Amino acid sequence: MKKLHLISISLIVILASFSSSCTGQQQKNLKTISIGFYNLENLFDTILNPELFLADQFTPKGKYNWTSERYAEKLKNMAYAISQIALKETPGGLTLLGVCEVENKGVLEDLINEKTIKDRNYQIVHFDSPDRRGIDVALLYDPLHFEVTNSKAYPLTLADDTSFRTRSQLVVSGLLDGEEINIIVNHWPSRRGGEEKSRYKRNAAGDLGRHIVDSLLTINKKTKILFMGDLNDDPNNESVLLHLKAKGDRSKLKKGELFNPAFQIHNDSTGTLTYRGKWNLFDQIILSQGLLGNKKTSYQFDQFKIFDKPFLKQQEGKYKGYPHRTFGGGVYIHGYSDHLPVYVLLVKEVKGD
Repeated sequence: MKKLHLISISLIVILASFSSSCTGQQQKNLKTISIGFYNLENLFDTILNPELFLADQFTPKGKYNWTSERYAEKLKNMAYAISQIALKETPGGLTLLGVCEVENKGVLEDLINEKTIKDRNYQIVHFDSPDRRGIDVALLYDPLHFEVTNSKAYPLTLADDTSFRTRSQLVVSGLLDGEEINIIVNHWPSRRGGEEKSRYKRNAAGDLGRHIVDSLLTINKKTKILFMGDLNDDPNNESVLLHLKAKGDRSKLKKGELFNPAFQIHNDSTGTLTYRGKWNLFDQIILSQGLLGNKKTSYQFDQFKIFDKPFLKQQEGKYKGYPHRTFGGGVYIHGYSDHLPVYVLLVKEVKGD
């Protein structure tokens, strides 16, 4: 009996220890935030700016008959789309959102005051760029979770073409729930004139991006960087792979190389925009190795996703399934954008109650 009694006590001790261990594990919860990028496709106001190339196209009397009513509908559509991104994973919505194809800070102020996102109190980081079309990049952020500590725009120039004008690369450094992080928002030169002929411009953009990344890594080799944008190239193009040095296999990254989670999911039927019946994945969010740790004591990368809900796609006709854009063949079709938005999820462990 005495021996049986000792065994019973031992079992109780073991079970108590196991229960305590499980309780400790249960107290470790994962906090998730979402960070996105969205090409807003020609978010112009209706006011003529004579300094811009083809500036009169987005005016009431211009090519697109861009009236106050159409501008208001565009704002409403874009705000609704933004309000829905990543809601499944983060009910409060996006913490940070990089955007491109915006005319000025004024259109962004109109956007963040739209009913569907006004209560998020998004703030704006924006610089006017030298782009001839007058379109810029910008960052919207939730001030409850992100504090800007520094911001700068880096213009892209070509040594052999002094007339070249394009979007700057926007660098925003700050504190994400107290953690240092750097966001680089891009809109690389287009493929106008053909992919091959214009390739050198995007290669130059990749070199500029690489220079900015290297500068940040020199200060802190473990720094957290999110390099996002419409790159006008796919993840496997040389501008991204060789010039920016963003690779698709995180297990084989060399010192300083970036991880591109879009690389593995891109194919002819998966992407963010369509061209001649095939999908491209120009919209990407690329990460430094500081965001790839296994320990979740600070924010680390979890997932990359394309936000492709049905309302963002055409539901009928020749282009069924394609992004539901603002204009189709020059005809106003009440849509959203010719690009689908993308986002990443970052997670970290937090102590439970």
